[in-house]
Amino acid sequence: MGAGFAAADRFIAEIREKTPRAGYVLLGDEIFLYERCRAAVLETLVPKDLRDFCLSDLDLAETSIFEVLDRARTPSLMAPFQVFFVRGLKALYTRGAKKEEFAAIEQYFRSPNPQCLMLFVADHIRIPSDPRRMDMEDKNRYERIRETLGDWCGMVELARVDETDALRWIVQESEKQGVKFDPDAARELADALGSDMMLIASEWNKLLLYAGEKKHVTLGDVETMVLAAKQRSLYELTDAISAKDTARSLKLLQGLLNASDGGEDSAIGHLYMLARTFRQMAVILEKNVRDSRAIWQALWQGFRMPPFAAEDLIKQARRYKSSREITRALRLIARADLELRSQPPDKRLVLERLVFDLTKESKAGREEQEAQYALY
Repeated sequence: MGAGFAAADRFIAEIREKTPRAGYVLLGDEIFLYERCRAAVLETLVPKDLRDFCLSDLDLAETSIFEVLDRARTPSLMAPFQVFFVRGLKALYTRGAKKEEFAAIEQYFRSPNPQCLMLFVADHIRIPSDPRRMDMEDKNRYERIRETLGDWCGMVELARVDETDALRWIVQESEKQGVKFDPDAARELADALGSDMMLIASEWNKLLLYAGEKKHVTLGDVETMVLAAKQRSLYELTDAISAKDTARSLKLLQGLLNASDGGEDSAIGHLYMLARTFRQMAVILEKNVRDSRAIWQALWQGFRMPPFAAEDLIKQARRYKSSREITRALRLIARADLELRSQPPDKRLVLERLVFDLTKESKAGREEQEAQYALY
């Protein structure tokens, strides 16, 4: 496996051998690898019946590092070992030098509680599958963390997974389940989902259930279960939305919901894909991408659309006159996401209202159009 898998696997091996360091920094926003690491920690060090007493999920945006360290020093009366997942590490590197905070961290790790594991989560950094292509801002953030925590904590780089590793994962995990996954089917699955491991793992699970007793996944299975029902329909929907065609958009939305295994319960998944597609369009518009050759440079690994959708998405993005319009769309999607997660009585209605709002021309858009007509 590549860099991302290798770093995660080394960490998991240390955890399972019960020889971990006192602390680690989980660097990167690859959530699939983060979840693998977290699952290994919970399985090995956090007994289910003691989870309330030995597992702490804290956020430095809400809890000071002094309080976190004080809790780590204090042995639990109910559990033999404690695990702390500390998110919001970015807060340690903003607004001032934080000398007292880093001095407190150094003091703790000079004599750490041997019955405690500290895991700092630095998911504000993005590490591409090829680290040489890391953004300069992310490089600086990485170096700052390494300089301040590297002497005390293990650095676990959760880099984005490239297509080769995604393919290898699909084949190896299928073999473990006694399922033959054809190479062209694995390639289509990885390609269609842009090597997004969270999506790949989710669709892989569905494909194994679909394969059932035949224990064999073919290219046709992937095209039926993943592309036809999910990807292509989604891009048809965004095409109708960008064309401001409300009737067609609502019809396509109904088709998408009816084709989903979860019906209305799949609403959040569709919303996630819709938000991702609009973020891709925002980058395309911002970087003035005009053909599919340039799109692979503009969009990084793990954030790309399937090749069949490249030209369509460029066309859709260019229908928006300014980034302000796409930002408005993303705000509307975020509002719908919040509404869906608050358990509304009718999730389908939330999505229908969203589509109606997305196909309505914004007031700012109308004003820009009127200004353009006035020039002629």
